[in-house]
Amino acid sequence: MKVDEFKDPYLGQTWQELGAKIMQSGAHVSVTLGYPANGLQPLLQKQLSEFLGNADIDLELRFAADHGRAFNRVKNIVLVASGKGGVGKSTTAVNLALALDAEGAKVGLLDADIYGPSQGVMLGVEEGQRPDIKDGKYFEPIRAHGLKAMSMSFMITEKTPMVWRGPMASGALQQILGQTQWGDLDYLIVDMPPGTGDIQLTLSQKAPVAGAVIVTTPQDIALLDAIKGVEMFGKVDIPVLGILENMSVHQCENCGHISYPFGTGGGAKISADLGVPLLGQLPLSMHIRQHADGGIPTVRAAPESAASELYRDAARHLAARLWTRDQAAPTIRMVDD
Repeated sequence: MKVDEFKDPYLGQTWQELGAKIMQSGAHVSVTLGYPANGLQPLLQKQLSEFLGNADIDLELRFAADHGRAFNRVKNIVLVASGKGGVGKSTTAVNLALALDAEGAKVGLLDADIYGPSQGVMLGVEEGQRPDIKDGKYFEPIRAHGLKAMSMSFMITEKTPMVWRGPMASGALQQILGQTQWGDLDYLIVDMPPGTGDIQLTLSQKAPVAGAVIVTTPQDIALLDAIKGVEMFGKVDIPVLGILENMSVHQCENCGHISYPFGTGGGAKISADLGVPLLGQLPLSMHIRQHADGGIPTVRAAPESAASELYRDAARHLAARLWTRDQAAPTIRMVDD
């Protein structure tokens, strides 16, 4: 067996087929993947050792992001969206961004929910902290937990309502996206507002989006809206990287009882029906909510927790889907209206 014949755990193709750069000197193997995978190194080394039949294999993982549909110095813009509110999309978005950072990528986070921005609170940015202005027109993103972040919440107070019509909100989003000095980023994660309205259309038309992730719960009504979200991105030619099922399972902290408050199997079903990968299943946990409300999301607050590892696994999976255009754009079977 050769190293380049090893099958990638997320994409199911060999590293040779995917174009991984491989250098080998004796038992030392250096592999450059198209997605960040710091947290996967021990498992990959074990699997590769078994594959090659050599227990002495020393695996060095490197990362070089695919340029995708580049935007200035941002290599990949990834939208985190949902068909409806209340499914934990914003909490998922910030933890995915932090997970990608933990895996070794340069990451930014854009809060595109103009009417209800929440990332300032989730990142622990103090109220009243404003982005610096450079040359009278460019925003310097605020740095929080290793991320470069921009949000309308940095421009207003928490109690200020955004009473704007759609075109005004779309214009504000274009300004924040285009006039922020993001610098060199592997991924810009965009926390989208719920639904399929003006903001979604604006981004699809004005920005070279590399792909989208749909967040849903197993609840039937949420799944119906998730299907609409998948269809919408298909119609505007944005690859859907996969489905993330949130609030999938709850484990009682006192007795350990497992329950499924919103049902089971919904994410897997629409994944199979639409031909879109299921990137992961995240738990319903009070700690995840407390961490986000406290300004230190779970991936930072509890990096060794099971929930944090689920976020990191989902982040690696979505980034892997961006490695090649073929993998990033599965054929989506549309549902009749």
